[in-house]
Amino acid sequence: MFHLGRQLSRTCSGISRRSFLQVGGLSLFGLSLPKVLASQAARPAVNRRDVNCILLWMGGGASNIDTFDMKPNAPAEVRGEFQQIASTIAGLPVCEHLPRMSRHMDKVCMVRSITHTESGDHVAATHYMMTGYPQRPDPTGQPVNSVIYPAFGSVVARQKGWQNSLPPYTVLAGKGTVYTGAGYMGSAYDPLMIRGNPNDPAFRVQDVSIPASIGRDRTMRRRGMLQSLDSWRQQVERTSSGLLEREQFYAQAFDLITSPAARRAFDLTQESAAVRDRYGRTQFGQSALLARRLIEAGCRFVTLSTHYWDTHQDNFRTLRNTNLPELDMYWSALLDDLADRGLLDTTLVVWAGEFGRTPRVNGAAGRDHWAWTNAIGLSGAGTRMGSIVGQTDRLCERPVGTGHSTHDFAATIYHILGIDYQQEYRTQDGRPLLVNYHGQPIAEALA
Repeated sequence: MFHLGRQLSRTCSGISRRSFLQVGGLSLFGLSLPKVLASQAARPAVNRRDVNCILLWMGGGASNIDTFDMKPNAPAEVRGEFQQIASTIAGLPVCEHLPRMSRHMDKVCMVRSITHTESGDHVAATHYMMTGYPQRPDPTGQPVNSVIYPAFGSVVARQKGWQNSLPPYTVLAGKGTVYTGAGYMGSAYDPLMIRGNPNDPAFRVQDVSIPASIGRDRTMRRRGMLQSLDSWRQQVERTSSGLLEREQFYAQAFDLITSPAARRAFDLTQESAAVRDRYGRTQFGQSALLARRLIEAGCRFVTLSTHYWDTHQDNFRTLRNTNLPELDMYWSALLDDLADRGLLDTTLVVWAGEFGRTPRVNGAAGRDHWAWTNAIGLSGAGTRMGSIVGQTDRLCERPVGTGHSTHDFAATIYHILGIDYQQEYRTQDGRPLLVNYHGQPIAEALA
């Protein structure tokens, strides 16, 4: 089963998960997709740079000091338990538990200087990093916390639209993610939310196929009935633009559930055992492979959302035994796979989380939230791969020299994707808002 909409999930802050929208039996096809599509026609797709994106989201906040910004000369309570190893890039050693990525850093631009102030709240920090907007007053004092802003994928969905019968924005979320929604833009630009485990042999995306209980013939009859009803209503209401829009939305939903391309995209059995092994036979390893298949098939923005990086306790054991080896496999495999298929030039791969972790190890052998220094990785699509942008002080507490805000991070993503981030949209109450404000693309990260 997939879900469409925003999700709030339990983290250390104790926020309970809520599902705002779920696919159900609301339409003639047994889907709610037509409703989700209901504002896709509000603004026609604009021809822009044809770059897609895979966002590898480290939900909870990965420790930069234990991955790509290690401090071997710092005191023991800062440097932690891990040793660094050399990578393919001079001056960029990485954690010993990332041996594959150490050989792939020539495909990554590592930005170490992302900084913001939302250390206390996972939801606010994730909203900030996923949208470029704070939920609290911005540095100029403007009260922005009353507005929920659209995630990157939702803006892409609005400006670029559907392709090859596939929705533009998909989230592979496992147990959950903190924020991936369309905010004030409305539910039509929310993602196709897939919560199943692609590593499960029984995995299937239930509603991207015609249910056996209904069958193709019955579905075709339902579509024919809908077309007859719309034809009759067109004669009665010649001026009804909403009717024409609804017809388009149902057509897109029908295309999705009947499209051979969509079914193939979600079918991991099409891949060889060797390829699947390369990504790792884990939920997120196979999700990364599915992300590549979706991008290849026509999706424009795919978020792979992990959920286990909030390491207040047993940071080193958790990273050593699970998180880093798994990440090492699927991230390196994804970069190789995209490059081998000629897709890396047109696919931006982003590695990010809502914040970093505290430089000092706490009494539970963990690291707490730390938003002042947050490392992100950028690959492909015109990024300056094999480079380092920004640096932090000797304890990894603050950026040294120029820091880059989440506004800049968002502007960089939009710039690479060919999105007009100065586009103005309006909230439901008519308030004009820019996609991004006072953010500038990080020039050093661009080739």
